[in-house]
Amino acid sequence: MKIAIIGSGNVGGALASKWAQKEHQVILGVRDINQFKGQELLHLPNISAASITEAVKQAEVILLATPAINTIDVVQSLGDTTGKVIIDSMNIIMNRGPQGFTNTTDAILAHTQTRDVVKCFNTTGFNNMQNPAYGSMSLDLFVAGDSEKGKNIAIQLALDAGFSDCYAIGGNDKFALMEQFAWFWINLAMFQGQGRDIGFKLLKR
Repeated sequence: MKIAIIGSGNVGGALASKWAQKEHQVILGVRDINQFKGQELLHLPNISAASITEAVKQAEVILLATPAINTIDVVQSLGDTTGKVIIDSMNIIMNRGPQGFTNTTDAILAHTQTRDVVKCFNTTGFNNMQNPAYGSMSLDLFVAGDSEKGKNIAIQLALDAGFSDCYAIGGNDKFALMEQFAWFWINLAMFQGQGRDIGFKLLKR
């Protein structure tokens, strides 16, 4: 797949490396092609950089991994997203998010052409994206959205990043639940002192 990643910091950088290793073509969409966070990623095979609109134009899938407060500005900078899938990995942190919205994914839908928008890669830390393995098991991820196309692509990309599984938890009405689940991880990891090396696994019997 051709994947545009907007936001090449911790989360975007970790996923760029993982997906490039699986032979996906990753284009980092940046505001300044000569100076941006994550420039070292360009030394890896299958990763390039372009302006945001050019990266989106080339891509089939767009991952948004920027600070939530910039959501609307970033989405408006994408250009035409018709026919493309947008995966939202962002969370509103400490009430710093898009004005007038309770979650970032609804804000994306309100400001873009495509309806294939899903939320995924937001419920764990970037360290778990770099390495989702815990002993003999790997962590699970979760995805929400009305778009079946978007969910199927997010699930495949989660597997390509090394996660054991990615479970669909419902439609657009579950976007807020996904952000609450992210806060559950943040609370345990940061505020309850468990540290970043924790994650979620769905067990069955």
